[in-house]
Amino acid sequence: MPFDKLRPEIETILRNPEEGVDNRLTAVCTLLQETIPYYDWVGFYFRNGDKEELKLRSFAGEPTDHEIIPFGRGICGQVAVSNKNFVVPDVKAQDNYIACSIHVKAEIVVPLFKNGENIGQIDIDSHTADPFSQEDESFLEWVNEKVAEII
Repeated sequence: MPFDKLRPEIETILRNPEEGVDNRLTAVCTLLQETIPYYDWVGFYFRNGDKEELKLRSFAGEPTDHEIIPFGRGICGQVAVSNKNFVVPDVKAQDNYIACSIHVKAEIVVPLFKNGENIGQIDIDSHTADPFSQEDESFLEWVNEKVAEII
């Protein structure tokens, strides 16, 4: 697992004052999507102002029609309400799943907190069935802690 090797690279990207926040977030998405074989789509969603919805801010992978997701809808919308990680080993087994691609088999969503408030999340889709482990969850929690420092 390349997580330990990715940590310093992610810190370097996020600390780069030459780039805007959105460019840094996109660079993190791209690094994860290109480095971890089963991370086929990586994106950051954030609360859309005062609305009860999420808005896609940065991503790497195939474009998606799901740029706005209402709270409670789909895996991302459920995490916005529950404030808890959601690991889906098989998206076909989820009643409240929003299909983004016929190739997606699994998904992990980890909330992003700033000052104790859930302000967004990292969302990862995989074309591999049941690829996510506790290591993925811990690593993505760490990524979100680092992202919260620049938001």
